[in-house]
Amino acid sequence: MSDFKIITDSTSDLTQEMADELDVAVIPMNFTIGADSFLDYPDERDIPSHEFYTRIATGEPSTTNQIGLAVFQDAFEPFLKDGTDVLYLGFSSGLSGTYNNSVLAARDLAEKYPERKVLTVDTLAASLGEGLLVWHAVQKKRAGATVGEVKDWVEQNRNRMHHWFTVDDLNHLKRGGRISGASALVGTMLGIKPVMHFDDEGHIILVDKIRGRKQSLDDLVGHMEKTAEKPEEQMIFISHSDSPQGAEYVEERVREKFGVTRFRTAPIGPVIGAHTGTGTVALFYLGRDREFEQKKQ
Repeated sequence: MSDFKIITDSTSDLTQEMADELDVAVIPMNFTIGADSFLDYPDERDIPSHEFYTRIATGEPSTTNQIGLAVFQDAFEPFLKDGTDVLYLGFSSGLSGTYNNSVLAARDLAEKYPERKVLTVDTLAASLGEGLLVWHAVQKKRAGATVGEVKDWVEQNRNRMHHWFTVDDLNHLKRGGRISGASALVGTMLGIKPVMHFDDEGHIILVDKIRGRKQSLDDLVGHMEKTAEKPEEQMIFISHSDSPQGAEYVEERVREKFGVTRFRTAPIGPVIGAHTGTGTVALFYLGRDREFEQKKQ
């Protein structure tokens, strides 16, 4: 059986410690803040996440860029040269064109290395939802699954990956065009905290409008109660954008309510954080297929 390498990108929000533990390669995505350009490395070598969130909290604009075709080729090819197959688990195509570039790179390299497998999967996920699919893929690999079997498992289960998250600053959603300026103003005045999820095509949808921070965090746990499958047996991931207290609160509630014992918590990286802003808290787990309709705003 040939060996294979699992590769993801930095929108998975895996820390360097988590990437090392899982033995996965992480391709950093480029982003800018103000006039400065950085790469989103898992070890935060270019800019610590706290510094990034401090800067955007003062109003500095941040933009992100897709991973280009040449970057994917440079990331995949060394493994193929060494006789190792590649499985790339990528950022939702519903949010970025990055995945399409990975497909083009894989096609070109498959022609160059016909004896090797270069497989890609659109996870339809982001942040630690993508990261948790990577975690499960690694567990399947360690249990002896082939590269094709792992690919099939992720494709068959990606719509069972639940992303429940709430943002603390509506202005970032306004800048991203997800809500109007008037909605952001009124919502801020009323203390409205939106709770969002992903649809089956990997797009972000608004599910609830909750008044109050604590209530919005409780709402994440409430949705988990309705949709999770055997949560006490699962690995649960929680991510946050410079809000460790919010992440700790959600973990405590999940631990108490479901008896969960396995957690991983990590910061939301700058690429995702550029669109969500400071104070986001997100909860990820496997549950029933995502079948949520976007409520009218």
